[in-house]
Amino acid sequence: MTRLFHISDIHFGLEDPRALAWLVDCVEREKPDAVALTGDLTMRARHHEFAAACRWISALKVPVTVEVGNHDLPYFNPIERFLDPYRRFRSIEHVVERPLDIDGIAIVPLKTTARAQWRFNWSKGHVGERALAECLARIDALPAGTVTLVACHHPLVEAGTKGNALTRNGGKALAELARRGVAGVLSGHVHDAFDLIHPTANGPVRMIGAGTLSLRTRSTPPSFNDLTIENGHIAVTVRNLEAVPTPAMQIDDVPENALPPRQPGEPVAPVAAVPAVDPPVH
Repeated sequence: MTRLFHISDIHFGLEDPRALAWLVDCVEREKPDAVALTGDLTMRARHHEFAAACRWISALKVPVTVEVGNHDLPYFNPIERFLDPYRRFRSIEHVVERPLDIDGIAIVPLKTTARAQWRFNWSKGHVGERALAECLARIDALPAGTVTLVACHHPLVEAGTKGNALTRNGGKALAELARRGVAGVLSGHVHDAFDLIHPTANGPVRMIGAGTLSLRTRSTPPSFNDLTIENGHIAVTVRNLEAVPTPAMQIDDVPENALPPRQPGEPVAPVAAVPAVDPPVH
């Protein structure tokens, strides 16, 4: 049996110290095989937020893979956002978008963030052609029989739409992952957990979302997903400090408006309309 802790949206700057300390304690005591962190390490990508987030991640004594979230690209330095958007990840760059292979189970990254987009809300996802091609090439190179999980920040589709409102090209990406028999797509961004089966032209795909370990809760308390994988079967338990049962922690669909309520004094994200550009591939 393989065990994976799936965490997301830790949001240093508005982090929940109690929840983060609890997660570290769980890792130390239970020693999962790996931790997958699906983005939004920080609140506004400030240097001190990244420094704190990177120290926290570096203290986890298990293999880690980290996806980049929309909150992790510089908000207040447009030159850095366009020319070197990953600069503040330098101290943990070895785990950023890092594929993991553990006992026949592979975690493959898929980038869903962009430095800019042709729409006003840059917090939403975008799957670029290059990002999708790299993800699919990694999957295609895996040995036959590998149980494959794809890790990204944004859910690729949301309920009741064709997949373009939340993540551009997400529906296309999900169909290609279905074609390859991916066991599940791990994501964050919504701040509530979910475990849904979504149909595509190439068959169904399981979408597994983690909640938040920050103060920016939406409708459920801070949590993380505890995944056990055995004989190709994935069981998901949503762990939280309030002892809420897993079914009550998981939302029934992925909302188009996936953002949690703003906290008092929290700045509004920048908006603009320029062509979408992927951050450089690492």
